[in-house]
Amino acid sequence: MPDDREAVSPEAGDGTIRIEVAYARPDRQVILPLVVPEGTTVDAALRQSEIDAQFPEIDLDNAKVGIFGKLTRRDTVLRPKDRIEIYRPLIADPKEVRRQRAGKNRKKPGKGDAQKAGDQASAKPAGEKPEGGAGSGKDSAGD
Repeated sequence: MPDDREAVSPEAGDGTIRIEVAYARPDRQVILPLVVPEGTTVDAALRQSEIDAQFPEIDLDNAKVGIFGKLTRRDTVLRPKDRIEIYRPLIADPKEVRRQRAGKNRKKPGKGDAQKAGDQASAKPAGEKPEGGAGSGKDSAGD
């Protein structure tokens, strides 16, 4: 009786390996398990998966792809347990979104802020040195 671990092994032992192809939209995510011949490239596995039949918006010729979150070339040879991820195009530049969000969260000075700043400034007038400190001209031993 074969061991259960052999049945789910990433290598089938017959010159094939097990991999996955993943694609996600906000409303639906799919991870397709595949068994492919050793030496299969990312591009060949994508075409074998026929994932574009489930998601017609995927342009397999131009979509960016990666393995476990790292961009990769289509001629990369797959290894056992690799997960090919197909990335959707960005709809907004992340840097610009952060700039806009930072601009909205930036607090505009109001009356209360100006008053607080004025109170802090009036606590020690500019140019006045603290008493008894170094360079004050007072000898602390003679006071």
